[in-house]
Amino acid sequence: MSNATWALLAGLILIAMMLIGTLVSRLPLSGAMIYLGLGVLLGPYGIAVIDLAPIAHAATLELMTEIALLISLFSVGLKLEVPMLDRRWIAPYRLAFLSMALTVGLIAAVGMYGLGLPLGAAILLGAILAPTDPVLASAIQSEPGSDHEPTRFSLAGEGALNDGTAFPLVLLGLGMMQLHDLGDLGWRWWTVDLIWSTIGGGLIGTLLGAALGKLVIHLRTRHHSAVGMDEFLSLGVIAVSFGAAQLCLASGFLSVFFAGLALRRARNFPLAGTAPLGRIPGEHQPDVEDAATHSHHASGVMTRAVLGFNEQLERIAELGVVLMIGTMLPYIASASSLWWFIPLLFLIVRPASILLGMAGSTVPLHRQALVGWLGIRGIGSVYYLMFALNHGVSGGIAQQFVTLTLGVVTASILVHGITVQPLMKWFERRRYQQ
Repeated sequence: MSNATWALLAGLILIAMMLIGTLVSRLPLSGAMIYLGLGVLLGPYGIAVIDLAPIAHAATLELMTEIALLISLFSVGLKLEVPMLDRRWIAPYRLAFLSMALTVGLIAAVGMYGLGLPLGAAILLGAILAPTDPVLASAIQSEPGSDHEPTRFSLAGEGALNDGTAFPLVLLGLGMMQLHDLGDLGWRWWTVDLIWSTIGGGLIGTLLGAALGKLVIHLRTRHHSAVGMDEFLSLGVIAVSFGAAQLCLASGFLSVFFAGLALRRARNFPLAGTAPLGRIPGEHQPDVEDAATHSHHASGVMTRAVLGFNEQLERIAELGVVLMIGTMLPYIASASSLWWFIPLLFLIVRPASILLGMAGSTVPLHRQALVGWLGIRGIGSVYYLMFALNHGVSGGIAQQFVTLTLGVVTASILVHGITVQPLMKWFERRRYQQ
């Protein structure tokens, strides 16, 4: 198609999504389900205006999904206002480290004994499918300013963290397939890919997010400069934190997430003799510019503007990537293993890993069961699939990975998209009745 035709098609899709947005919100459907169906319509199964072969276009798809993940991770970080030393972080960390590692191990065992994969490929498959998705889990995320209900908070924190914590296991699988340097006796994997990548990513993102947040607040409140253009700040923090972490061989995903957390935690330093706007008798109601440079309000205005812009980007990124997933469905090979592998993953592997990872915690069993079911797979798994394809995985194993990953992601979009709203409504009723 010509550039003009592509522009016309993209514009019609965006306008249609805006026009039917209210209607979709009233239906027991998720936006991702609509985007997936649209992708099927535009792909080889439909009118065939888009044809994306996963293996042939792995580099492009890796970049697209990486950008979508970075945008979403930053948004989640901005929404979670809980201090990092708060005990509520214990559950997300257990889910993102212990439960995620258990999920990789269980999937690897299924891959070896059920699918006949070699050990390295089985670990790689587990690492691709283990992470839950922060992009598609927007229906269950905590909102800024909310009370951060523990189950929602745990799911949001897990989805953001395990995109970074799964990466070392992806590299481990690639290394065992001779596609990545693990070092003698695995020293490079242990020291750089695992320990430094995880710790360094968090530290770099925290330092950059806090420093940039304080700088902007200082310039706005003391010099009335650097006001507006919050879109540039949003994209700049994402790019700087990701780039700096990657150059230092640390996790760019964790860096971006922690940068969002730190930017959200940036606080005002009220000037002496000032009071919050609107609290002085007879004072006019503050406008946006007043609040943006006021020493009592600058941080709140900054983070709300950055989050608002980032959420719009997140919606567009979700539309684009899920639509692309829909167009790739014809490349799922006929595999009888999907009919038992997907139920095993959703009904046995994920719940078992949650129960084992949360063993000994005070989280009630019904909440653990809810978390176990809402392990939404999506863009994160597609990113790791494309990363693996783009780093040397080929042949029959590549096609098997494409089939299993696209099959699992599609099933998750459908079954979790249908069940998430009824389950969360049931959970909220139970919560308030207690």
